[in-house]
Amino acid sequence: MTEPKEHLADWLRDAHAMEVQSATMMKKLVDRLEHYPELRGRIQRHIQETEQQAARLEGCMKRHGEKTSTVKDIAGKFTATIQGLSGVVVEDEVVKGHLAHYVFEHYEIASYRVLIAAAELAGDSETRSVCETNLREEEEMAAWLADNLPATTQKFLQRDLADLDAKR
Repeated sequence: MTEPKEHLADWLRDAHAMEVQSATMMKKLVDRLEHYPELRGRIQRHIQETEQQAARLEGCMKRHGEKTSTVKDIAGKFTATIQGLSGVVVEDEVVKGHLAHYVFEHYEIASYRVLIAAAELAGDSETRSVCETNLREEEEMAAWLADNLPATTQKFLQRDLADLDAKR
């Protein structure tokens, strides 16, 4: 039988890789959002939050003598790079990128809820607190993305209709 602390350590590695993937994915998109300054600015801010989240998770792992998974981190970066490159060839990249970020935020939210429950059962209040902080940031980003998706969509459609560069 596997101890809750072992699952927690493994899920922390997964979450760290998830944050590495998220940061890479956002960095690939943010430079191409020149006509969407609100979205660009919020994503830039979330890149910083995401990097802090990954560092916090790494701190939790170090406290328990665990390390990040290089393989998982590389796989996450690779996946994010492919996702980023796929956006270059679609006409409505900004809308699809906004949607993809919204979906990914909910994956992160669910992951942090799992980690909080596991940390609680494992008696790790410090990891629980870290994951609650990360969860709040992810929920704030998801709410912002949901609230601003209509505006991004309308701006894309208006630019496209005016035959302006709507993609970026």
